[in-house]
Amino acid sequence: MLLTITMKGTNTQELGYLLHKNPYRAQCFDLSFGKAYVFYTEVTDIRTTAALLLELNPIDLARGKLGSKDGGLFDYVNDRPYVSSSFMSTAINRVFSTAMNGKCTKRQELADSLLDLEATIYNLPVRGDKELVKEIFEPLGYNITVRESVLDEQFPEWGESSYIDLTISSRIKLSDMLNHIYVLIPVFDKQKHYYMSEDEIDKLLKHGEGWLSEHPKKNTIIRRYFDMKRSYANKTIARLLEAESETEETEQNEETPEISEPEQKRIPLNTQRMEAVKNAVLESGAVSVLDIGCGEGKLTSILLRETQIKRITAADVSVSVLEKAKQKLNFDRMQPYLKDKLTLIQASLMYKDKRFEGFDAACVVEVIEHMDEGRIPLFEKVLFGCAKPKTVIVTTPNKEYNDNYPTLENGTLRHKDHRFEWTREEFRNWCGHICKEFGYTVNYQNIGETDEKCGSPTQMGVFTICV
Repeated sequence: MLLTITMKGTNTQELGYLLHKNPYRAQCFDLSFGKAYVFYTEVTDIRTTAALLLELNPIDLARGKLGSKDGGLFDYVNDRPYVSSSFMSTAINRVFSTAMNGKCTKRQELADSLLDLEATIYNLPVRGDKELVKEIFEPLGYNITVRESVLDEQFPEWGESSYIDLTISSRIKLSDMLNHIYVLIPVFDKQKHYYMSEDEIDKLLKHGEGWLSEHPKKNTIIRRYFDMKRSYANKTIARLLEAESETEETEQNEETPEISEPEQKRIPLNTQRMEAVKNAVLESGAVSVLDIGCGEGKLTSILLRETQIKRITAADVSVSVLEKAKQKLNFDRMQPYLKDKLTLIQASLMYKDKRFEGFDAACVVEVIEHMDEGRIPLFEKVLFGCAKPKTVIVTTPNKEYNDNYPTLENGTLRHKDHRFEWTREEFRNWCGHICKEFGYTVNYQNIGETDEKCGSPTQMGVFTICV
């Protein structure tokens, strides 16, 4: 079985640093089920490819009962030595463990960077699930190429093979790509070569951190990963939901974190923020609004009472938070004319969703700073490239204003779940990029008390699509 990883661009020989494998020397690793070889098929300034080849002896597999399923002839005649399976995942973890963890002693900045990467998984068993390949890999931002073949060229009537060569490519961190492949290969093969215990749950959550909980097919991935062992799958899903709930409970009040305002204000910043967003929505003339990352529904509640607004869809990635929003909005006791306006949906900003389309305005209020910066391009494509609302309103903290919070140390972010915070210049540069890339214009607005040196605590951009 074979896996290749290609880095494109400039100075691509540095792939050797990332993988901790010398491009000019083949290496061999002893595994409990055979041998793994790492070698490079091409090394140039603009393109370098590393290969991981596994060599398994079917006789040894049968003797050790590794992968044995039905006994008899199956132990000796099967596809285990040739297809990408859990053997390959284990080898990736053994041979490329440092790269999977995102560590690079000599070039850590490279390990933290988005790179132009391509991986080919040879002989991936799909067994009638070829559409599942797109459903699993495309939401992660990959471009996909599938090479299919007939089962036997001399007997075309036998039909197509159940195995494909899958090539995925993206601008992505190497550690993310390796973890994706590690988790997803067994999803297609569904035949683990070892006994699974509950430790496997921790292993999946570790390698799925940062992406699995938001994947639209996460339940399918989890159940197939555990080879339909429902008890393990259910425990994993429950733990993901519990982790989401704990995180979002800390996110709901941006005004009640571990900081204090520099001085008491008559009107809380969050109230000013909601009022500014509401006014921007009404001034745009919007009658339909998408509230993305709605949380417990504060903005949705305000907009519902506006007669100009005829339709609101409130979206959040967490089911538990949507349930809280439903309760705080008194949805079950809501007057019929208000209930007819409102739709609550579970959805992620990272994945194209037809339900995001067709709105006059979309509001992204104090959401973007909770994303990993490397995933912001996916959000941009989903909202500005695919959904294309006429107006998009984005608010985010102004990092410069943090100097006015006496309890914040230098360089500390305003909330423990913030992945970053932008200065005014950084926010405007991002807004300019959006306008140039997706055909919008933008107006800026300060929210909260303005400091002459640091600006306002919240910055808002109102994007209008170019007609």
